[in-house]
Amino acid sequence: MSKLVVDTWLRADDGIVTVVLIVASILSIFWLVRMLTSKKTHPPLPPGPRSLPLIGNLLSLDPELHVYFASLAKVHGPIARLWLGKKLGVLITSPELAREVLKLHDTTFANRDVPVAGVEATYGGNDIVWSPYGDQWRMLRKICVREMLSNQTLDSVYSLRRREVRNTVKYLHNHVGQPVNIGEQMFLTVLNVITGMMWGGTVKDEDRATLGAEFRQVVNEIVGYLGMPNLSDFYPSLALFDLQGVRKNMKVLAKRLDGIFESMIDQRRKMGSDENKDFLQFLLKLKDEGGDYKTAFNMAHLKSLLMDMVVGGTDTTSNTIEFALAEMINKPEVLKRAQQELEDVVGKDNIVEESHINNLPYLYAIMKEVLRMHPTLPLLVPHCPSESCVIGGYTIPKGARVFVNAWAIHRDPSIWENPLEFKPERFLDGKWDYSGNDFNYFPFGSGRRICAGTAMAERMFMFLLGSLIHSFDWKLAEGDKHDLSEKFGIVLKKKVALMAIPTPRLSSSIMYE
Repeated sequence: MSKLVVDTWLRADDGIVTVVLIVASILSIFWLVRMLTSKKTHPPLPPGPRSLPLIGNLLSLDPELHVYFASLAKVHGPIARLWLGKKLGVLITSPELAREVLKLHDTTFANRDVPVAGVEATYGGNDIVWSPYGDQWRMLRKICVREMLSNQTLDSVYSLRRREVRNTVKYLHNHVGQPVNIGEQMFLTVLNVITGMMWGGTVKDEDRATLGAEFRQVVNEIVGYLGMPNLSDFYPSLALFDLQGVRKNMKVLAKRLDGIFESMIDQRRKMGSDENKDFLQFLLKLKDEGGDYKTAFNMAHLKSLLMDMVVGGTDTTSNTIEFALAEMINKPEVLKRAQQELEDVVGKDNIVEESHINNLPYLYAIMKEVLRMHPTLPLLVPHCPSESCVIGGYTIPKGARVFVNAWAIHRDPSIWENPLEFKPERFLDGKWDYSGNDFNYFPFGSGRRICAGTAMAERMFMFLLGSLIHSFDWKLAEGDKHDLSEKFGIVLKKKVALMAIPTPRLSSSIMYE
């Protein structure tokens, strides 16, 4: 009897063992299949340099980020990763992958990874640049494009642009034979145009040098902090301590501009709504009405738009003109050809008008070439995917900071012949434009986040640079050397300011009044 019981248990154990083995086999096969399929559905992160625990690659960052990122692409390929502390950075350095990010997956990458500096500068990130993609961003962009930057609006304020350009020409004529800080004067000209459009205020001639330098310093510092690697962005748990002082310093700078905004708003409210029809008056009316039917519009939105116009519209255009004139002085044959074109179209007994610019293809090519070599935003404004996405066969996780290196693509020798040579002639065939559809050349970005101020920038560049080189010959001061080196920031600038000496070239001094 006992033997029968034992045999029964052994047979039962054999059955249990068999079942366990079958289940284990099924689970192993299931796990193996899952591992194999997961590799297909979840590709690896992009390749990149070795990183240290916690620190990542922060210690290897170069101040000239656009150049450093381009060097990483040569080693790791057109898509690479970089660990910025706990934040994953992804570097895009080819037209094909830029197209995937900015066009094919445009909606996914339409958001921003807002830095601490951006939050402080724009009243909590309530502006066009840093707002998340959605109803608020659409409302803000619509306001700017329709009310401030449309061709109809720009046409209506041509007299303002003309007045400020003429004031600049007059100022330069009063400083003939003396070195002039070109970037500073271009900044002040654009600033006067923008503030004139917004609230009618301009800088008087007697205050031009001092106030222009002061205002430019504030904007330069704001732009500098926006592009500065900040530990608070890479380690959110440390943001409270503000170890680099970025938040503290940005608050001080933003407060200086906020004081100007408050003063203009107070003046405008006292003047009443019938006396002015400028951009500020429109914004105040919109605020009082509460915004559109989907999104409220409050004072933070209003001031953020003013901040966008002042910070985003001044430094960008003035730096590009400074680079252009520096390149032309460095290549006198380019300057002479542009001046000859202006003589043929405008004449030496006449001044440049905005109506001339459509008949100046070589000057237009100069603008395109300087934007190729020195794109205003060398890494664009970093994008941030709202969900994990596969680009170029690699996974870009949700929340990564994605840098599209337009500067490197614009200098790629497989795309551009002699890419380091300033050669406007390459654009005379009309092949290239900056509509954002050609990812070999996209200085204003592409997709939903393409620059809203392209039309304004184009008009100011062409009209102002055309007036400068038609009215004057230019040279460096005795002993000065040509220096075209760049200084990285979210906005690219010359490392050494261009100090150039103007010499009148028009037939009559009356044309400088």
